[in-house]
Amino acid sequence: MLVKTTHFMTPILAIVGRPNVGKSTLFNRIVGRKIAIVHEEPGVTRDRVSAPARWGEKSFEAVDTGGIAFMDDERTRDPIAAAMVRQAEVAIEMATVIVLVADVTAGVAPLDLEIARRLRACGKPVFLAVNKVDSLRREEGVTEFVELGFRQMFPIAAAHGSGVTELLNAATADFPAGAAPEEAPAPRIAIVGKPNAGKSSLINCILKSDRTIVSDVPGTTRDSVDVPFTIGDRRYVLIDTAGLRHRSRIRTSVDQFGLMRAERSIRECDVAVLVMDAAEGVTNQDKRIGGLVVEARRSCVILVNKWDLAAEEEKKVRKPERKGHKPVTFKEEYLTALRKELFFLDWSPVLFASAKTGANVSELFALISRVEQARQVRVDTPRLNQLLARALDSYPPPHIHGKRFKIFYAFQKPGPVPTFVLFVNDTRCLTPHYERFLVDRIRSVWEFTGSPVVFECRPRERKDFVKK
Repeated sequence: MLVKTTHFMTPILAIVGRPNVGKSTLFNRIVGRKIAIVHEEPGVTRDRVSAPARWGEKSFEAVDTGGIAFMDDERTRDPIAAAMVRQAEVAIEMATVIVLVADVTAGVAPLDLEIARRLRACGKPVFLAVNKVDSLRREEGVTEFVELGFRQMFPIAAAHGSGVTELLNAATADFPAGAAPEEAPAPRIAIVGKPNAGKSSLINCILKSDRTIVSDVPGTTRDSVDVPFTIGDRRYVLIDTAGLRHRSRIRTSVDQFGLMRAERSIRECDVAVLVMDAAEGVTNQDKRIGGLVVEARRSCVILVNKWDLAAEEEKKVRKPERKGHKPVTFKEEYLTALRKELFFLDWSPVLFASAKTGANVSELFALISRVEQARQVRVDTPRLNQLLARALDSYPPPHIHGKRFKIFYAFQKPGPVPTFVLFVNDTRCLTPHYERFLVDRIRSVWEFTGSPVVFECRPRERKDFVKK
């Protein structure tokens, strides 16, 4: 599987600095959207968060990094803090230009001096943004930052936007002008699941790099991180989301923001990859997340991660309960139990894989490609109406409110997932059980692998379809 990230196709502006100086606020201001979580708590941003940006006629990629609490990752026993430093170092290495953000209210801190020394040695253009300069008194404190050794300083107030124009004019001066070529939007693949199911490990395995921070501590990823990349000539955007906890376990506003962002990522993705922990089986939280995918009407692939831990069990063969029946493997037993628990996702393909060893991960995008192709299938209208008519004749719907459900006409309307408009006698007469029966009939002809089948019922009288 040939994978490459797409960051190097355009100039990169990386934003670095110590914690809580306003890097994420500046990042959101540059990209024109609230992408990175902004909070007073230090260390909210942990992974590299990137997004396309434009300034005038210039297109580039903006990268927000976690706060650098030290420059030597051997000076801490905290693996997450050390990983944040390495993430920032990768961003510096990738960057075309670097914006160092400092906080005028805190003055020049020893860590600012240490970061500045490292940036001066990297040989790349560095622009010093002294943030939170929103009054004349604070503007007087900017001169103190001459000590950091940069020729130009830009007093800014990222929260209000003042000074950002001058900063970006200078930082993008050498970027090539001209609009980026128009391309079809890359499919957005959201990696979702409960905390510590292995979502970040899966992304790193796909990209063959430590693109996101991986830790045994649940909740390491606190924001949704977009990662553009290509496989062959096919572009995608991977979205690493915060682990979806139950709302009763949300302890801080940062966790709440992360949950909201992850739920939004599900609503805005093209395909959701539901990552489960093989050792734990289907949990209530897995069911809840699967329910969010169904509610959002998104396509889905189920990935059972950490399958390497079940390798010994997989080798075992269960004896059949009755003579003459075929022996059952552990994987078959597991899949049967999974399908029973996630019955509402029975249309989702299931992949058993290990992000740690890489086993079967290469098959994920073959499945995603199948799902994409299924989403594009268009059903012939006469054939659809014939199939539905035969279904109603073979298994008549129950009496509801004194009448049976009738379909006068149906057609498939364009949309991201297979959606069928049904003109019916009474929308209240379609029971969930009978709707599932009709969906199964449609899937028996058009499989629609990995995508929900949606009915939109509209009440109409038969006479509306009688030719005059």
